[in-house]
Amino acid sequence: MNKPYDLPSLTDLSCFEVAARHRSFKRAATELNVTPAAVSHRIKALEQELGQPLFTRRFRGVELTEAGALLFVALQRGFTGISDIVARIRSRHVRSGVSIAATTAMSTMWLMPRLAAFWRSYPEIAISQAVQDGQVPEGVDLSIHYGDPDPQDDETIILFRDRILALGTAELAERHGIRRLEDLTRVPLVHTRSDAGDWTGWQNWFEHLGAAPPQGPSFVLNNYLVSLKAAEDHMGAVLGWEGLLGSYLNKGPLIQLVPEAMPSPFPFYLRVHGRASANGRLLADWLASNVQLT
Repeated sequence: MNKPYDLPSLTDLSCFEVAARHRSFKRAATELNVTPAAVSHRIKALEQELGQPLFTRRFRGVELTEAGALLFVALQRGFTGISDIVARIRSRHVRSGVSIAATTAMSTMWLMPRLAAFWRSYPEIAISQAVQDGQVPEGVDLSIHYGDPDPQDDETIILFRDRILALGTAELAERHGIRRLEDLTRVPLVHTRSDAGDWTGWQNWFEHLGAAPPQGPSFVLNNYLVSLKAAEDHMGAVLGWEGLLGSYLNKGPLIQLVPEAMPSPFPFYLRVHGRASANGRLLADWLASNVQLT
C-alpha cells in the first residue's frame, strides 16, 4: 500500500527535532531517555534517507546545515499545531463549560452574584471558578485582573474603573476623632500586600490627595478580605474600591471616613484567553454588559 505522506520515519523526525532544538546529541539523549549513540544512529538513518547531512559535527556540539534548518522549522510548525489540537481534544469534555479565575476578593464581592445571574439565564452551561490570589491557573477561559491590561497578549475587556475610598467603622472614627483627611494620617491603617495585582496603597492614596504621609500604626495583611475583616473589627482604616465592594458598602459595618477619594489608577479588566471556548466568549460578553446588576 502506498503511503499517503512522503515522510521518513516519524521516530527519526522526532529524534531530529529534539537534537536540533538542543544543538546537542547528548542533551537530546537526556530528554529522550536514550543513549547519545542511539540518537546519533537515528540521525544518521534520517540523513541517509534524505541523501544529505542535517548536522555539521563539531568538537563541542553540532550545528544545523541549511537542509537541517529547513527541516527543523517545518517540524516545529507541525509539532506546534499538533500540540494545540491535542490540548483541545484533551480538554474537549469540559469545552461546553466555562472556566474563570479571579482573586478571593473579586470572586466574593463582585463575580459570584453575576455568575449566579448568568447561570439563571444559561442553566445548561457548566461554570468552573478558580479562586486564586497568585498566578492564574493554566487552561482557564477567562480571568479577572486589577492592573494595566496593555501588556497582555490576549484580548482584554475593561469591566470598570473605580474610586478608592478610606473606610472604617463608626467606632474607629469616633475613637480617633476622624473628620478630615489630615486626621487619617495619625490613625491605625490596615495595609494589604498581595501578589495578585499592583494594588494601590495608603502611601499612594495620601500622595494623590496632597496629604502628609501617614504616621499612625500599620497592620499589614496579604489578603484583601482579611483586611476588610480587620477594619470591621475596628483595628484601623482600610482602602476600599467602591465598584468592587458594591452593595457591601451599603449593608456592611464600614463607612466612608472622609469625603475625599482617589480615582483608581488601574481598571478591573477581563482577560479572554486564547483558547477560550464559545461559551467562554458568551460569558465574557455577558459580564461586560452586566457590570452593574439591577
